[in-house]
Amino acid sequence: MSPSSETAHGKRLVIVESPAKAKTIKGYLGPGYIVEASVGHIRDLPGTAAEVPDKYTGEVRRLGVDVDHDFAPIYVVNADKKSQVSKLKSLLAESDELFLATDEDREGEAIAWHLQEVLKPKVPVHRMVFHEITKDAIQEAVRNPRELNQRLVDAQETRRILDRLYGYEVSPVLWKKVMPKLSAGRVQSVATRLVVERERERMAFRSASYWDLTGTFSTGRTAADAANPESFGARLSAVDGKRIATGRDFGQDGRLKTANTLHLDEQAARALAAALEQTAFSVRSVESKPYRRSPYAPFRTTTLQQEAGRKLGFGAKRTMQVAQKLYENGFITYMRTDSTTLSETAVAAARAQVTQLYGAAYLPDAPRVYASKVKNAQEAHEAIRPSGDRFRTPAETGLAGDDFRLYELIWMRTVASQMKDAVGQSVTVKVGGRAADGRDAEFSASGKIITFHGFLKAYVEGADDPNAELDDRERRLPQVTEGDPLAADRLSPEGHATKPPARYTEASLVKELEEREIGRPSTYASIIDTIINRKYVFKKGTALVPSFLSFAVVNLLEKHFGRLVDYDFTARMEDDLDRIAAGEAQSVPWLKRFYFGEGEGLPAAGGAADAGNGDGDHLGGLKELVTDLGAIDAREISSFPLSEDITLRVGRYGPYVEKASQVEGEPGQRADIPDELPPDELTVELAEELLAKPSGDFELGTDPVSGNMLVAKDGRYGPYVTEILPEGTPKTGKNAVKPRTASLFKTMSLDTVTLEDALQLLSLPRVVGADAEGQEITAQNGRYGPYLKRGTDSRSLTSEDQLFTVTLDEALAIYAQPKQRGRAAAAPPLKELGNDPVSERPVVVKDGRFGPYVTDGETNATLRKDDDVETITPERGFELLAEKRARGPVKKTAKKAPAKKAAATKTTATKTAAKKTAAKKTAAKKTTTVKKATAVKKTAAKKTTTATSAAAAKSAAESEES
Repeated sequence: MSPSSETAHGKRLVIVESPAKAKTIKGYLGPGYIVEASVGHIRDLPGTAAEVPDKYTGEVRRLGVDVDHDFAPIYVVNADKKSQVSKLKSLLAESDELFLATDEDREGEAIAWHLQEVLKPKVPVHRMVFHEITKDAIQEAVRNPRELNQRLVDAQETRRILDRLYGYEVSPVLWKKVMPKLSAGRVQSVATRLVVERERERMAFRSASYWDLTGTFSTGRTAADAANPESFGARLSAVDGKRIATGRDFGQDGRLKTANTLHLDEQAARALAAALEQTAFSVRSVESKPYRRSPYAPFRTTTLQQEAGRKLGFGAKRTMQVAQKLYENGFITYMRTDSTTLSETAVAAARAQVTQLYGAAYLPDAPRVYASKVKNAQEAHEAIRPSGDRFRTPAETGLAGDDFRLYELIWMRTVASQMKDAVGQSVTVKVGGRAADGRDAEFSASGKIITFHGFLKAYVEGADDPNAELDDRERRLPQVTEGDPLAADRLSPEGHATKPPARYTEASLVKELEEREIGRPSTYASIIDTIINRKYVFKKGTALVPSFLSFAVVNLLEKHFGRLVDYDFTARMEDDLDRIAAGEAQSVPWLKRFYFGEGEGLPAAGGAADAGNGDGDHLGGLKELVTDLGAIDAREISSFPLSEDITLRVGRYGPYVEKASQVEGEPGQRADIPDELPPDELTVELAEELLAKPSGDFELGTDPVSGNMLVAKDGRYGPYVTEILPEGTPKTGKNAVKPRTASLFKTMSLDTVTLEDALQLLSLPRVVGADAEGQEITAQNGRYGPYLKRGTDSRSLTSEDQLFTVTLDEALAIYAQPKQRGRAAAAPPLKELGNDPVSERPVVVKDGRFGPYVTDGETNATLRKDDDVETITPERGFELLAEKRARGPVKKTAKKAPAKKAAATKTTATKTAAKKTAAKKTAAKKTTTVKKATAVKKTAAKKTTTATSAAAAKSAAESEES
C-alpha cells in the first residue's frame, strides 16, 4: 500500500525532532500525512526548583528526582515547548494514527516515549525508524513500523538520573570550596582531568639535548632518473655497534631510560663528523619487505570528528552541526553511530562508483566487511555514508562551503573503503665506514615505493602529529646492492631536543575518551563544548589548554571524590549502563548502590549482584561523600607551591601568585595572573616578574574638591584611575552613586601616574567653549581615541595631550574643515595565512576597530579571546571564516515602534490601519524562530515556534550534567 494513501488510513501525524527534518520528510510522504517537529525534547527533569510542582518538597524539589521512592524522576514540560505541545495535541486530535519518527538511538527513543506520555494518544501509535532520509527509506519505515523499545528508554532514563545526581550533588561542593557557578559531571569532569593531567606532564617535563649526523651519499652513477635517484640521505644509527640515542630513549625527566645506547653531545658529534671526512663508505645491507596497506573503515561519529579536525580544521561541535544539516537534508545517513558496518545497498553503491571512477582494477573480488571496534556499539545500524542506493558525487550534490567539504570527506572515505589494498615495497639500506680514529659508523636509510596505490587513489587519512608521514608518501632510494661503494657528499651534525607531550586537540581528546571507553561517542562534541564554556579549558590555536581554575577543581575531585573521576570507574559505569540497556541489569538497584552505598535499600541476599549488576564493587556512597565536607580545606585545594616562598592560588575572582611576607603577621605580596597564561608557562621567574610589577591599588592622594581618595588600578581593559567613595554611599537603586573612572593615556603607566594626572583625567570631558550659535564644544577621550564633540558632530584629535590644550579657536578651525568621509588608507595586514580552501582567496589577519580579524576579502571573522595574532595558524583562520559563513549574514531586526494612542485625525488612522494590514500579511508568511528562552507573549503563542537547531536542544539534554 502506498504511504500516500489517505482513504484507507485517514490522516497520519508524523512527529520528528527538527523542522528541517520535517520539511524533508514531508516531501516524501503524500497528502495524507502531517509532518510536525517536536523541536527536540518536550519534557525533561526540571531546570530549577521553581519548575517543580508544589506537591514536591525538600530533596525531591532540589534534585528533581525522588531518591527515596525508587529514584522516580519528576518530569516537567519545558516552558518554551508548551505552545508546541499544544499544537501537537491539536494536530493529533485531527489524526487517525500517530507515527513517532525521532532518531533511532537511545536519545531519540526517549524523545518518542516522552511524546507518547505527554500527548496521551487515543489512536494507534507506531515507532517509525530509519537511518537515512531518502524517499525509499522513509516509505519503507512507514510500511514497517515497530513498537517503542522500553529497554532503550529505561537505559536513557537511568543515564539522565545518574547525571542529575552527580551534577546536582557534586557541583555545590565546588561552589562552596572553589568558586560559585562551577559544574561537575560524570564525563565532563573526567575529560577535564585528562586535559589537566597532560598539562601536569608538560610541567614536570625536562628537555634533553642529543646530537647525531645526517649524511648525503651518492652512488656515482651519471644516468639517474626519478625511479632510481643518484643520491640519498641517511642518518647515523650506530657507532661501534652501539645504537645512537634518539628522542624515544629519554624519559620525562630528561634522562636516558637505558644504558645500552650512545648519547652524543655537540662536541662528540662534530668530532665524529670530522673523523669521517675521508672515510670510504659502502652498502652493508639491503633489506626489502613487501608493503601493504588496507583501506580505512567507513566513518563512525568519533572518527568523523577526528578526521574533520585534521583535514578541515573543524571542531567537534562544528563537525556535528554540519553533519546534522547534511543528514536532515537527505545527503548522509545518521551521524551519531558507533558502527562501521555498511548495508548491502551501500556496499553495492560504493563498488559501482569504484568501477566507474577508478576502473575494475581497483575493485576487490569480494566486498569488504568492517567489524566495529567499539564495545557495545549500538547507537545506530550503519556507518556514516552518503545516503541512497546510488551515491551522489560531491559535484552532483549542489552543496557549497562546509557542507560540501564534509560531504566530500564522507563520500571519499566510503568509496575508498571498498577499494583494493595499496601495495609496494619498503626498503632499509645500511651504510657503513670506519672513521680516521678507528671507530665504526653505521648510517641507516629507509624507503617506500608504492607499486599499486589502490584505495590511496581516493583517500588518505590525516594524522594528529603534523610531522607524521602520510600513507601515500613515497621515499625512493637508489637501486643498490650489498658492497656497493658510496661517496659521502655531505656529513652534517644535527642537534635535537626532546619535546613535552603534545596538548590534546579536540580530535585527539575524542580519540582518548573513546579508547578509554568513557562516556558515549555521541556526546563528546557537547562535552568538549561544555568544558570550554565553563572556562575549565581554553583553546590556543587548536590545542586545548587547561585553566588554573580547572587545576583547583580537579585537585578537589581527585582528593575527595577520587572514584568519581577515576578513568576505569567511569568506563565500568558505562558498561553497567549498557547492561541495563541490554536487559541484563536493573536500573533501580544499581542507582541505589551508586547513591546510597553498599546494602542501602538493597535486598539482603545478594544485593545489586543478584539484580544482574555484576560484582558492583565500584559503586557506592555518593550521598555520604557530599554530606561530610569538613575534611575539605578550601585554601589547600586551591594552592599550588611554585617555590619555597611563592604559591599559586586560585581565588574566587581568578588565579594569582602570592609571595610570603618576610615579616611575620604581615600580608604577603600578590599579583594577578593573566587570564589565558598556559599553566606550564608559569615559572618561578615569571612569578617573580609579575610580583615585581605594580599591581594593586596605588593611592595617589585626596581629591581637593570631593575629599575622596584617588587610586590607580590595573583592570581587565587596562590601567585606570578612580575614586573611593565614602562608606555608606548607595551603590544600587535610584540614588546610586557611581565613582568617577578614567583610563590612563597610552603615554602613562601605573608606576608613574601622579595625583595631578588623575585629577586631569577625571576632569574629562572638558568644555572647550561654545561656537557662534552658542552650541557647546567638548573634548573627550573615547574608545577610538581623543575627539571633539559638538552636538552630534564629532571630530578626531591627533593626540591625547590635545584634550587639555586645544583652544576654542583651534576647535573652531577643526570644525571649519570639511568632515572627512570614507576610510583612511588601509593598514597593511598583520599576518598572511595563505589561500582559503573554500573561496580560494588569500586570507590575512587585519586590525579593525573591534580588534584583529581574519578576512578573505569577502568574509570577515573576529579573532576569539583565545586566538593570538602571532600564533594563529592558517587552519584556525580558515575555521573562523567557515563558522562565519555558516552563520550567514547578521540579520538586522527592525525595532518595534511603541504603541501609539488613538489617532487624532482620520488620515493618521487610515495610514496606521494600512500599516497593520501589511504587517499581518507579511507575518502570516513567516515562521518565528526562537533563539533565546524569553517570556512567551500571547501573540507568540499563536505563531509556529521553531528552534535554530534541534540538534542544539538535543545536545543540551544529553549533557546538562555530564
